[in-house]
Amino acid sequence: MATPVRDERPPFASLAGVELGALFQALPSPCYLLDEGALRQNGELMARLAQRTGCKLLLAQKAFSNYDLYPTLAPCLAGTEASGLYEARLGREEMPGKEVHVFCGAYREDEFDRLLNYADHIVFNSPRQLARFGPRAKAAGKSLGLRVNPECSTQEGHAIYDPCAPGSRLGTTRSQWDAQMTPELVGLLDGLHFHTLCEQDSDALETTLQAVEARFGDVLPRMSWLNFGGGHHITRPGYDLPRLEGCTRHAQERWGVEVYLEPGEAWALNAGYLRATVLDVLQNGETNIAILDASAACHMPDVLEMPYRPPLLGGGEPGEGPYTYRLGGPTCLAGDVIGDFSFSAPLEEGDSLLFGDMAIYTTCKNNTFNGMPLPAIWVRREDGGLEELVSFGYHDFKGRLGRR
Repeated sequence: MATPVRDERPPFASLAGVELGALFQALPSPCYLLDEGALRQNGELMARLAQRTGCKLLLAQKAFSNYDLYPTLAPCLAGTEASGLYEARLGREEMPGKEVHVFCGAYREDEFDRLLNYADHIVFNSPRQLARFGPRAKAAGKSLGLRVNPECSTQEGHAIYDPCAPGSRLGTTRSQWDAQMTPELVGLLDGLHFHTLCEQDSDALETTLQAVEARFGDVLPRMSWLNFGGGHHITRPGYDLPRLEGCTRHAQERWGVEVYLEPGEAWALNAGYLRATVLDVLQNGETNIAILDASAACHMPDVLEMPYRPPLLGGGEPGEGPYTYRLGGPTCLAGDVIGDFSFSAPLEEGDSLLFGDMAIYTTCKNNTFNGMPLPAIWVRREDGGLEELVSFGYHDFKGRLGRR
């Protein structure tokens, strides 16, 4: 059975009416193409959610950190969420005037004072870290939170993304709270944070919120805010927005807290592409294979890590069309395979391919394994114009490995 694509919506809708031959001619290969109009559409949907409920929405930069497009999203955002010093600084510099929230599994002593220059909210992972750094952050006027683990798994098939799995390092369980949270530490807190979802609908949030209430409901009335974390697939067609709004209002009314959500994917879902070219076509037994200039391992790592089968313009399920190919990258990794796709005509050397949903967990997560060049990053503006944001070369590969 084929792995489902990441999203149900046709990921190429924003290219309706575009002459693809001209588009491919204008772009280098491989390259990422970000879609400003699709980003704005996602942002406006999220902004309407915030207006209806009064919740505050953050951009989790771990999923999308192409700051040239931050001005498109900024009017819809309360601020950014960061996983450490560099993302916090990026959010402060590139989205000025907005809130900067930070969560890290463990903070470093040699970075913490610099982090205080950028962060407004700092969330700790454990009572031990709260005890070590909390008083200093509180004295600096920061709002402090603790990530809690409601021990409620709602994931199916993605154990690597389940923070509630047994033995998880993420979040404080109720037993850890009871054993380590002294009245002095509780007094440092302004809010609680939980993050348990991954590309899920609001029914999973509702289940999780019930578990949070069962384990930490006695603590929440003393808090001023509650952060629902990320993983909410809000901009996916069919997502149950009324249920999310109900969860938000429940928390606001029951505990008197301000509610934050920090999705990453939802802001840039289906708002980017990866253009690639067929370098070679071969056959191994009954398997037809096409080698591309784009690599799953280097340029779309979530394809292997999630794993998932990315949408491909003109590519169907294996056997759906008359010609099925296994698409792979040019690296030496045997598993550098993007997936099996069928086509209406045989693939040939030089053919152009366009993968969808490539704005998230790509440009911020790619690498130069095997000396693979990083794809250039382009943007398609709302008026249809194309603009190169950045290109990369040999120095980007060499410069991260040594001093010469």
